[in-house]
Amino acid sequence: MQGVRIAATDLACRRGDRVLFRGLALELAGGEALQVAGANGIGKSSLIRILAGLMRPFAGSVERAGTIGLIDERPALDPHMPLGRALRFWQRLDGAVDNQLARLGLAGLSDVPVRYLSTGQRKRAALARLIGQQAAVWLLDEPLNGLDAHAVALVEALVAEHCRAGGIAVVASHQPFALAAMRRLDLAEFAA
Repeated sequence: MQGVRIAATDLACRRGDRVLFRGLALELAGGEALQVAGANGIGKSSLIRILAGLMRPFAGSVERAGTIGLIDERPALDPHMPLGRALRFWQRLDGAVDNQLARLGLAGLSDVPVRYLSTGQRKRAALARLIGQQAAVWLLDEPLNGLDAHAVALVEALVAEHCRAGGIAVVASHQPFALAAMRRLDLAEFAA
């Protein structure tokens, strides 16, 4: 993950006629993590989408070095496929083999269609997909929603491992995220 980096300069975000935030700047290099916090509707998900390149900023720019992986409310897994088959589809595209199903508590669910998984199971399945993607930059939008205490600790451990390996993590979350040296960005400071 040499040279991995994500930086934003003078970002502004508009949704409809409303500017959510402006003047936002951030820069992260390999091994660093940032928690984006703020009230509902302040623009956390929009910021994650802008950083991922899925949404254009109203103003400002984003520079990325390294592959991007995203987890949001849509797990990018075909809801009609059994979980194992849905993950194998991505493994073929990513060219990676992932052996995290047991660790993520999903080993016994390979034959269950994704649509029948609980919210927490779908979140963990999305993590399995993200790990297999081998992206250098993880953009996580509310990754702890729907998870029990054990699964929260597991997500925090996975993010810590990713950063120790030289990756970057940007976590938009209302919930506390236990990760040593994680910086915090409160979007209220940039509210328009």
